[in-house]
Amino acid sequence: MPLKRKNSEPRAVRPSPKKDVNYTQELSKPKAIRTREQRSGCLGGFMFFAFLFCLSLGLAVFGWMAASDMLSLNKTNFSSSVTLPMEMFTSEEYTVTKEDGSKEVKTKTTIDPEYLAKTLKDVGLIQYDWLFELYCQLSHAETKVDPGEYELKSSYDYRALVQNMQQGVGGMRTVDVTIPEGFTVRDVFQRLSEKKVSSLENLQAAATDGVFKYDFLEGTEGQGIERLEGYLFPDTYQFYVGTEASSAINRMLSNFSTKFTDDMKIRAAELGYTMKDIVTMASIIEKEAKLDEDRAYVASVIYNRLNIGMTLGMDTTVLYLYPEHKGEPTAEMLATDSPYNTHIYNGLPPTPICNPGMASIEAALYPAESDYYYFYADMESGKLNFFTNYTDFDYYVQTHRDA
Repeated sequence: MPLKRKNSEPRAVRPSPKKDVNYTQELSKPKAIRTREQRSGCLGGFMFFAFLFCLSLGLAVFGWMAASDMLSLNKTNFSSSVTLPMEMFTSEEYTVTKEDGSKEVKTKTTIDPEYLAKTLKDVGLIQYDWLFELYCQLSHAETKVDPGEYELKSSYDYRALVQNMQQGVGGMRTVDVTIPEGFTVRDVFQRLSEKKVSSLENLQAAATDGVFKYDFLEGTEGQGIERLEGYLFPDTYQFYVGTEASSAINRMLSNFSTKFTDDMKIRAAELGYTMKDIVTMASIIEKEAKLDEDRAYVASVIYNRLNIGMTLGMDTTVLYLYPEHKGEPTAEMLATDSPYNTHIYNGLPPTPICNPGMASIEAALYPAESDYYYFYADMESGKLNFFTNYTDFDYYVQTHRDA
């Protein structure tokens, strides 16, 4: 038989205790306050989640923009010209040991990454210069680019931009340069400078101090830029803008070396003259004869005078010392004591007086057979009139000088 309690009140059910919860205080709060605190806790969690989401989204957007710039994604297609002048580079020599144990000194050029990045940003090829600077530091790109002018495309990523700012690659801008027959070495350098192939100062320095391995230049060291006179072959060349000066010069010297064949050297020896002598004669012919039909006869005058020990008496050799002068030489010029003054000194001048073309070189090698010792030009047509004696020559000059 079950036992009965003395007291019939129902037994109270106590809630299970929970850690750190003061139930007395919680129960004593008004219901509205308890509800508001519960909502505040939910709102705080939501805001924290929203912050993390926005931060992640921002980082993702930033990363995408940086990657788009570095990889050149979604860019409008265009091309921009970029010039990296030599003066913005620093040079440093270093020694390389070859397999045979010999050592070779090479030069490394470096450009300021900040300048490079700013240049690319200014033309719109990159958006973030700081990012490109970072890329340069990681890839050493500042040592891989060369001076010059380049045509670069917006579709190039960072790596392609660097690769296309090197000499000899497709990014370099090219220019056609025509060197006419009769240009002096100074004229040639001025034309190359105007076409931005190289600076006038660099060309002059390379001509003076550069080492060019050609037989016809042996022993010319220390003779200034005139040592190249006659050997910068007239032609139309295609150069990279910003080409190294010595490379541009070597290109023209190589062309001359190819054009002046072994058969021509043999022919010069048969005539009793050196290659330099023939080129010097050709340079005088180039300056004196305007028409091809007259070249071989001018050559015959030169040979005839040399054969009898007569001075050449060519005004063009005198004028070589006065490149700015126009017209015939003055009396003072004709009296100048200089080996280029062939009115005073016998023989050929010390160097060619211009860079002759092939027609004049061939005329020097194969002169016409004649008894001519004098000639005078018709000022209007440029046609030369030839004479066997001074009396006929002088009469023609007196009667046609002012015609």
